[in-house]
Amino acid sequence: MTEEKENKPTTATSNTKTTSVDPGSKPDLTGTTTTQPPMDNEKKIEVPVKFQSLVGEIEKMSVLDLAELVKVLESKFGVSAAAPVVAAAPAVAVAPEEEKTSFNIELKDVGQKKIDVIKIVRDITGKGLKESKDLVDAAAAAPQMVKENAKKEEAEDIKKKFEAVGAKVELK
Repeated sequence: MTEEKENKPTTATSNTKTTSVDPGSKPDLTGTTTTQPPMDNEKKIEVPVKFQSLVGEIEKMSVLDLAELVKVLESKFGVSAAAPVVAAAPAVAVAPEEEKTSFNIELKDVGQKKIDVIKIVRDITGKGLKESKDLVDAAAAAPQMVKENAKKEEAEDIKKKFEAVGAKVELK
């Protein structure tokens, strides 16, 4: 169940006297507060008397000055204004790891039966004899991609075909 908090004042409690201050108000150094009419989406915030002068000074600062102040406070006290990331880490670790569903098949080594490997490459890729032979010849020098985004079962079948003729393949 959610509770609606529309224009309800929030109270900050301490051992000192508190006064209610609108977000648009400007406290002066005497402790009195001048109030501007609140906007529709603003809430009344109660600021303890001991912090009114500090809040007043902060309200007068520009955004650039506030950013600089935050950096100074972070370095002075060794803290960070960033939200803690530690809370998100357990959620990631708890999530089950997804199994890879598509694989790339890379021909690493041709082996002794080069002609049989060329036939398998032709069947898998649908390429002509020359293109298949060129791919197998290139695989003798460096690994070559035979098929991309193959489903797990299809990739395992292709791997078995290559290994049956002595070629070495890797599923990525």
